[in-house]
Amino acid sequence: MIMVKTEKNKKSKITFKPGQVTKQLLGALPERSRDIIERRYGLVGSPRSGGVGKDNEPMTLEAIGQIYNITRERVRQIENFAIATIRKSDQYAAAKIAFDELEDLMMNYGGVVREDILLADISNDLTTQNQVNFMLNIGESFVRLREDDDFRHRWTNDMETTEKVHGALTNLHGDLDSKDLIGEAEMLERFAEQLKSDIKDYLEHSKMKNWLGLSKRLASNPLGEWGLADSPGVRTRGVRDYAYLVLRQHGQPLHFSDVAKKIKDIFGRDAHVATTHNELIKDSRFVLVGRGLYALSEWGYANGVVRDIIKNVLKKSGPLNREDLVKEVLKQRQVKENTIYVNLQNSKHFHKDSKGKYALT
Repeated sequence: MIMVKTEKNKKSKITFKPGQVTKQLLGALPERSRDIIERRYGLVGSPRSGGVGKDNEPMTLEAIGQIYNITRERVRQIENFAIATIRKSDQYAAAKIAFDELEDLMMNYGGVVREDILLADISNDLTTQNQVNFMLNIGESFVRLREDDDFRHRWTNDMETTEKVHGALTNLHGDLDSKDLIGEAEMLERFAEQLKSDIKDYLEHSKMKNWLGLSKRLASNPLGEWGLADSPGVRTRGVRDYAYLVLRQHGQPLHFSDVAKKIKDIFGRDAHVATTHNELIKDSRFVLVGRGLYALSEWGYANGVVRDIIKNVLKKSGPLNREDLVKEVLKQRQVKENTIYVNLQNSKHFHKDSKGKYALT
């Protein structure tokens, strides 16, 4: 899941004051319609009766209906009529500059943007976010696309581009499997390849990164690598998954105690040494390659004791002299050479041929 972070005192991306524009637009409505809209969108100023809801908490159709003793469908009708009334009003025409600014802002995101990111980028104040959300619902140029299995809630003012982005994201997702973890730069290159046949503009990295965030099927892990959102390398659920990322980042075998320490240092997650060791033993992604040393099986390491590794090497390469055989085994296991020599003396499994090379018995 992508976390949206906002700075407390960041510079606003808009120059108009959403509260003033909202108040102006609501002035086109009669009292009851205005109160229902204020409640529905969580706009400050609504007189909350009976202690129901909070000023910045949007209310459901059903909750509003209970206050007015009307059905939720009737509340919906009043809401739709109120929006239509505002759009036809002089107040709406007077707010054109603010709506144009929102349009320009959305185009800076590439014409389509995740709802939570757009609102958080504008302000970290919930009331202001509600006011902007209300304006987006009122603005005739904006379309809200609801969350589904593939995409998050998003706003667009360019449906043609949005459909092309949707298609490219679907193709990008289809080209990955659960083991794939891709650096951000490469992910953007792949995305650009999917987009370039349909979209000639908007291929800046910032816009493509925004578009990647629309997908529920794709996500990045704490190290900034991209993959399928439900894969273990992205959706880290426990010590095993964090250990996997630690080893991927380190690039070579690590002792399980060092893995536990790095989980704490990199991710801020407590990982007991004994627990880490137990989790590594149980997961096929990890291979014990020495005394407490673990590597990733995807690096080419094979499971088994030293004798098994010697067998695998000889099956693959055929008879080898001692020096070459030791060299190949040491690529798989970090053990003393004498440990390999001792295993080679087991005549049930190995013997020397007429050329002095070791072979399988």
